[in-house]
Amino acid sequence: MPVPRRGRRVPVLAVCCLSVLLVSLDVTVLNVALPSMQQDLDSSVSGLQWTLDAYTLVLASLLTLAGATADRGGRRRIFQLGLVLFTAGSALCSLAPTTDWLVAFRMVQAAGGSMLTPVAMAILTNTFTEPRERARAIGIWGGIVGLSMAAGPVLGGVLVESVGWRSVFWLNVPIGLAALALTVVFVPESRAPRTRRADPVGQLLLIVLLGTLTYAIIEAPGEGWTAPPIAACLITAACALAAFVRYENRRAEPLIEPRLFRSAPFSGATATAVLAFAALGGFLFANTLYLQKELGLSALGAGLHLLPMAVLSLVCPPLSGRIVGSRGPRTPLLLAGAGITASGVLAVAATRSAHPPDILLYLTYTLFGLGFGFVNAPITYTAVSGMPRAQAGVAAAIAATSRQIGSSLGIAVIGAAVSTGARPAAWWIIAGCGAAILVLGTVTSGRWAAATAERAAAVPTADPTNARDGTAALLLPNPLSEPRGGRRTRRRGEQL
Repeated sequence: MPVPRRGRRVPVLAVCCLSVLLVSLDVTVLNVALPSMQQDLDSSVSGLQWTLDAYTLVLASLLTLAGATADRGGRRRIFQLGLVLFTAGSALCSLAPTTDWLVAFRMVQAAGGSMLTPVAMAILTNTFTEPRERARAIGIWGGIVGLSMAAGPVLGGVLVESVGWRSVFWLNVPIGLAALALTVVFVPESRAPRTRRADPVGQLLLIVLLGTLTYAIIEAPGEGWTAPPIAACLITAACALAAFVRYENRRAEPLIEPRLFRSAPFSGATATAVLAFAALGGFLFANTLYLQKELGLSALGAGLHLLPMAVLSLVCPPLSGRIVGSRGPRTPLLLAGAGITASGVLAVAATRSAHPPDILLYLTYTLFGLGFGFVNAPITYTAVSGMPRAQAGVAAAIAATSRQIGSSLGIAVIGAAVSTGARPAAWWIIAGCGAAILVLGTVTSGRWAAATAERAAAVPTADPTNARDGTAALLLPNPLSEPRGGRRTRRRGEQL
C-alpha cells in the first residue's frame, strides 16, 4: 500500500478532517434551522423528523457497505465519490421547493456521507503507520466532531438570522469542493489486501427493518398505532429483524457479526451508543423547537442557549479518553449516564413554567453536554478492546452504525412525543436513556463482563479485515482487564 511521504501527511489529515467537519457540522447547524424551515416550507413536525431521519437512516444502512466497497474498489475513489454526492446533495437541499424534495435530497447527502467517515478512518490508518502518529492524527480527527458541536448551534443561528435556512446547506459546498481538490492532489489510492464478501441480502433486510420501524414511530401519532399502514410497518419490521438475525447467523462473512454480541462489553457499548445518540438526537430536536416556538427566541438566541452543551461536548471527550486509558470505561460511563439523566429531569422541571429562568435552562444544557461529552470514548474503546484484529474493524463499524440508529430512533420517538403535545414525556425519555446508560455502565464493565469479552474474542470468525489498512487499527488493549487505577504499559508494536 502506498504511504504518503511525511510532508504530505498533513494535507491528508486535513482532507479527513474536512470530511468529518462536513458530516458532523451539518447535523448541529441544521437543528437550529428547523423552525425556519417549518415556516418557509409549511412543514409538519413529522416532516421535520423525516428531514433529519432520512439522513441518519440512509447513513446507518450504508456505513458498513461503503467501508467494504472502499476496501475492494479503492478508498480514494469511493472517498471522492462521497464528497461529490454530499456536496451535490447539499446544493440540491438549498434549492428544495418542498419538504418532500428536501427529504429526498437529504438522502443523497447521506449516501455521500456514508462514504466519508469510515473511509476517512481507513485512509488515516493507512497514512499514519507509526502508532504514536496515528493516535495523534485520530485524536485531531475526532476533535473536529467536538468543534462542530461547539460551533454548530451558534453558526447555524447566525446563518439563519442573516441569510436564511438555505444557507446552512450552502456552507457545505465550498468545504466539500476544497476537500475534493485536496483529495485529488494529496491522497494516494489504497485497497485492503483481502476484503469481505458483499452481503446484499443482509443489507436489504437492514434497510427494510430501519425504514419501516422509523416510519411507524414517526407517523403513528398522526395515523394511530392501529392504522393499517402502521400495523403493516411494525409487522414488516419484526419479520425483517427475525430474518436478518437468522440469515446473518448462517453466513461465513455476515454484514453484522453476531458472534461479537457474545461479549458483554461490546453488547453494552452498542446499546449505550444507541441510547446516548437517541438522547442527543431527541434532545436537539425537541429543544430547538422549544426554544424558538415556545419561548419565542431567535435562531441565534437558541444557538447561544445551547452553547454550554456544545462547549462541554468539546471539552469533555479528551478527559474521558484519559480516564478510559488509565482506569477503564466505568467512570466515564457513570458520569455520562448521570449527566444525561439529570438533564432530562431538570428539563421536566424547567418546562413546567411558561417562562423558565435562564439559569435553569443553562444548567440543563450544561449537564447534558457533560454527560454526552463523556460517553463517546468508552463506547469506541470498549467496542474494539480485546477483539482480535480480524474482528476489531467490524466491531468499530457496528459501533458507528449504532450511533446513527440511535439518532434516528431518538428523533422519531421524542419527536412523536413533541408532536402529540406530550413534551414532558420527551424529557422523561431522555432521562430514561441516561438511567439505562448508568445501569449498562455498571453491569458491562466488571470482571464478569471482561471474561465474556475474552471468550468472544477467542471464537474464530471469517472476517478478513486487515488491521494495518482498515479501522481495525483502532484495536486497543482491553481496559476492562486492567487493575482499577493501574498504570498501563504499551508493548512494543502495539496498535492504537
